Amino acid sequence: MNGRDVCRAFLCRDGRAALSPLERCFPFLGGRGHAISLVGGGGKTTLMYALAEAYRARGMKTAVITTTRIMKPACAVQTMEACRALWAAGEYAVCGEDAPQGKLSVPRQQVLCALLEEADALLIEADGAKRMACKAPESHEPVLLPQSDIVIGVIGAEVLGRKVEEICFRPERVCEALRCGMAHKLTADDLAALLVSEQGTRKGVGERSYHVVINKCDDAAQIQNGLEIARALRRFGRENTVLTSFQSGR
Repeated sequence: MNGRDVCRAFLCRDGRAALSPLERCFPFLGGRGHAISLVGGGGKTTLMYALAEAYRARGMKTAVITTTRIMKPACAVQTMEACRALWAAGEYAVCGEDAPQGKLSVPRQQVLCALLEEADALLIEADGAKRMACKAPESHEPVLLPQSDIVIGVIGAEVLGRKVEEICFRPERVCEALRCGMAHKLTADDLAALLVSEQGTRKGVGERSYHVVINKCDDAAQIQNGLEIARALRRFGRENTVLTSFQSGR
């Protein structure tokens, strides 16, 4: 497999330059009514906002929420009235309740139900990784809404060849999933196995549509890492892996 076999979306930070690549990589961007959950590590939040911008640019009423906690952006709102005002102005809405340490948590139940009913696209950060590139979930993770029909599993390209203990969130869970030790250096096959495992990134996905993104492919070395992981994923039966970079100026 060469680079042409993998859908690569090298994006600007605001997502605007990414509309065509993203739509080729993620066909669901052409449809309405999806609730898309992002899980794993390695840049979920950045990808989530890029997808929100792609939906917004198509004129869709788009909302961003979390079922865990994310950093609260200045534009975050709490009410459906505020969400509707943002949609009317052609913007996407980031919605949730205030949480400690400047974080944002899940919207109130009434607001969440209304978002599920009214939004053309709902983007949900459903997992936490403390800014680490890779993780395996704890028993209570991820937090997938029953209404979520699409799950995107994310990993950072820089994880390849690194030790579990230095690059993974919840390293003990990664060791359990891969049957390895903390000092084990992660191979492409390890990462592919983690991305498709019910003990790993695919936990709780069930019959939902599942997509894999290898993020932080920011230079030639990381692109090669991403391609190597994508080749391993193909050996595990996973096609159409997406490689992304959010470096300015690409």
